[in-house]
Amino acid sequence: MRIAINGMGRIGRLLFRRLVNHPEIELVAVNDIMEPANLAYLLRYDSVYGTFPSSTVLEDNHLQVDGKSIAVFRQPDPSKLPWKELKVDVVLECTGMFSNKAGASIHLESGAGKVLLSTTGSADIPLMIYGFNQHALSADTRIISPGGCMTNCSTHILYILNAIGIESVQLNILHSYTSRQALVDAPHSQFRRGRAAAESIIPVEIDLQTSLEKLFPMMGGKIAAVSTRVPVANGALADFTLQLSNKVSKEQINQLFRTAAKNEYKGILEYTEDPLVSLDIKGNTHSVIVDGTLTTVVGNHLKLITWFDNEYGYTSRMIDWLSYMKQLG
Repeated sequence: MRIAINGMGRIGRLLFRRLVNHPEIELVAVNDIMEPANLAYLLRYDSVYGTFPSSTVLEDNHLQVDGKSIAVFRQPDPSKLPWKELKVDVVLECTGMFSNKAGASIHLESGAGKVLLSTTGSADIPLMIYGFNQHALSADTRIISPGGCMTNCSTHILYILNAIGIESVQLNILHSYTSRQALVDAPHSQFRRGRAAAESIIPVEIDLQTSLEKLFPMMGGKIAAVSTRVPVANGALADFTLQLSNKVSKEQINQLFRTAAKNEYKGILEYTEDPLVSLDIKGNTHSVIVDGTLTTVVGNHLKLITWFDNEYGYTSRMIDWLSYMKQLG
């Protein structure tokens, strides 16, 4: 499978690191408007995941990594990218700028076989969460949205608990700061997002409710969500407060997720009773890690705490999607 990455931000660069030596994937090209020398530097040195062990050298507009040569483009217009000439099977669209059907289709018009977004796409693109509804993917589907890191965390939790019955759910995602926040106070349409990210706990608006109601139509009007950005560079804690239809015990809830982690959700969901902090989940490949030590139940009210690495866990699912698409043909 021949892959190209469009957009070399946090997700694009982490995908590069993880795919460049993948045995089933050939990474043939990347595209970003930054200076190629700067790109090579940021691929080599990362403040969250450390120094990349492989040598990354820029030569003649190609990145040389472990004997592999990856073409580097600086083209803001995807219609001018040579995906047809490079025989690109899948473009990983990681800019966040081409997340509707019309925008993502430009890659197809340039010769790519398929497009996998790195975000929740617009309503006209299928929202497919790996481990939940990937089986609905048909071979002729050419643009896929795998959701976002928060959707990938939440979907599996809600699906499992819906077997008990959910009357309502409130989600607060305590999330590391992101590039869409400011380092120092600055103007922003969402005033709080413009405040210095490393200095405050900052509530921000998110569209998680919309995504979850799309995946669970029967839960329309039963979901509310907010993200609280905290001054760390990586990691997230998802705080679920649910009113259930039936009374359950803490032990029953924990056993439910312990069993799921060992069976049908193995590799997607993890269960732990270790006393974790956010740093401990850096580099964790699961979409969600249920912390059984923090489960509490009062009557029909459940408080469930989960962790996830918002970058590494998410890129793990994107790589799962590539393997699944390869098998599907």
